[in-house]
Amino acid sequence: MKYHPIDPSLFVKNRKEFIAQMKPKSLAVFNSNDIYPISADSTMPFQQSRDIFFLSGVDQEESMLLLFPDSVEEKHREILFLRETNEHIAVWEGEKLTKEKALEVSGIKTVYWLKEFDKVFFELMTQADTIYFNTNEHYRQSVETETREVRFIKKTKEKFPAHSWAKSNPILQRLRSVKDPIEIDLMQTACDITNKGFRRVLSFLKPGVWEYDIEAEFMHEFLRNRSRGFAYTPIVASGNSANVLHYIENNRQCKDGDLLLLDVGAEYANYSSDMSRTIPVNGRFTKRQREVYSAVNRVKNEATKMLVPGTLWKEYHIEVGKLMTSELIGLKLLDKADVQNENPDWPAYKKYFMHGTSHHIGLDTHDYGILWEPMKANMVFTVEPGIYIPEEGFGIRLEDDVVIQEKGEPFNLMRDIPIEAEEIETLMNTNS
Repeated sequence: MKYHPIDPSLFVKNRKEFIAQMKPKSLAVFNSNDIYPISADSTMPFQQSRDIFFLSGVDQEESMLLLFPDSVEEKHREILFLRETNEHIAVWEGEKLTKEKALEVSGIKTVYWLKEFDKVFFELMTQADTIYFNTNEHYRQSVETETREVRFIKKTKEKFPAHSWAKSNPILQRLRSVKDPIEIDLMQTACDITNKGFRRVLSFLKPGVWEYDIEAEFMHEFLRNRSRGFAYTPIVASGNSANVLHYIENNRQCKDGDLLLLDVGAEYANYSSDMSRTIPVNGRFTKRQREVYSAVNRVKNEATKMLVPGTLWKEYHIEVGKLMTSELIGLKLLDKADVQNENPDWPAYKKYFMHGTSHHIGLDTHDYGILWEPMKANMVFTVEPGIYIPEEGFGIRLEDDVVIQEKGEPFNLMRDIPIEAEEIETLMNTNS
């Protein structure tokens, strides 16, 4: 791993909070992700399942975590199972976790090699009544691949049909949505790396460069700051490409007079950042571009103020829609008749702002969080309004990541990333 070691007290606390919500005489198992094949002997780069990472800090393949607070033997109340390492593996694949290093990373004293799992698991299941399975219930999930977790669930249900089973996910949705100070520091680091990448791009961008050149500048800065790279597939969209919400081709030339919409973020230690900025290719906004830019920025600033404890996600988006409607009328993109005659299920403003304003962010870019429950302090949300005008050849989105506070306005993790039109123009023209 490129990132600095994480204080294991985070994972000790996370396990303690999960265990506190388990039923009596129950155990929970969490699996690492697979390494996914491409073709022949090629594979995708490994990324750890965020749930086992959240509970253990273990960041390697073929790892399992078992939690059994009512185990007869105290040493079996928390167990890590790891792929056995040896000198041969170290030579061919690099260093893997030893039992001693696993304790240092996770705070878990009992570590077995994975080949011992079946024997230990059978013994513990004879003491347990219920097993917690870790299913993916995120509202955006769309998984067609049979994961290591799914294979384990199928096998266990067949082998232990008399046991009750329960779901880990509702517990994790709540725990992971409220961030520990250590997690917020890690996310701040991810945002700071994104800031470095953006400032690099401000001095690099000019008419004639290609979108993939910009992508490369970000990647260069991310890697040299201990990031694995982008937290998600980057959007580098010049001109009318900005009106394609998930434009990822990044293969067009940036032209004089165009705007460039950037939706990029560095990851750090598996934690995501998620930034959107829209900047003029030639370093100067036109009058119309600046009008729309200012409108989007005002909506972002006012929407941010609404992110306070007790806010409901659905009601929040309704209120943001009202802000955006007012700005679109001011820009003469809508008139009052459009609003009066709108379809309540698809309000008039959706013609120019068709996506949501905020989502949870953390270990996943679209992170865990139960949307029908009120917002709480230390939840982290994006704020990302946009206005997209294909007929005028540009789209603008602005996005920051903010932490809800007990009192007052949210804390902006991207407060140091330039966003005001004047500052962006000044930096682009100074650096050129």
